Amino acid sequence: MSYTGRFRVWRGSSVGGELVDFDVEVNEGEVVLDVIHRLQATQAPDLAVRWNCKAGKCGSCSAEINGRPRLLCMTRMSLFAPDDVVTVTPMRTFPVIRDLVTDVSYNYEKAREILSFTPPIDLAPGEYRMSQADVQRSQEFRKCIECFLCQDTCHVVRDHEENKRAFAGPRFLMRVAELEMHPLDVSDRVSAAQDEHGLGRCNITKCCTEVCPEGIKITDNALIPMKERVAGQRYDPLVWLGRTIRRRR
Repeated sequence: MSYTGRFRVWRGSSVGGELVDFDVEVNEGEVVLDVIHRLQATQAPDLAVRWNCKAGKCGSCSAEINGRPRLLCMTRMSLFAPDDVVTVTPMRTFPVIRDLVTDVSYNYEKAREILSFTPPIDLAPGEYRMSQADVQRSQEFRKCIECFLCQDTCHVVRDHEENKRAFAGPRFLMRVAELEMHPLDVSDRVSAAQDEHGLGRCNITKCCTEVCPEGIKITDNALIPMKERVAGQRYDPLVWLGRTIRRRR
């Protein structure tokens, strides 16, 4: 079954733009990205949209649909009634390049700030050993496709541009947590999370978890455990006393 869908798509660049209305054919079983491609083919050949796999695994087609951060290729048109107006806009947290394409370089800058995996110096390649329980604990975080929807919806940077310099965002705090939970990593990830990556700015509203297309429990399994480790390291009197004694020695 086909019908004519009503779309409102943001057109513009870094200097400004506006929402433009389009009537586009919609067919049964299609996703929003299908309709955007048809819009390009029939009415707006210069419409800029980033995409690659069309299978929900590359994270390229991130945008906002009716105000909610989503992947265009994983949002089915069956979610909307035929008479609904579907509004498609670029991710609000990042600067617009053109139309639906945003500059996500902020995320790559934050990725470079995280110290890479640091194994014990007395272990040679091939000597790393982990229990299956440790593997499974961090395996969830490896499902991340870096769509940056969690970064987009996090109000710490979405509503406060000035926080970007000091706050890594949920995707990269999750990476810090993954390394902290690794039994062979010897870096002080707890201090780095708090002092360098801004963990204390996160107020665990779980908005990042709600928009994750891979269903990763970012808040419950990464951010809250890291906050607990910070609290244990810095505010537990026995831990504080032990660290003080070791420093004096």
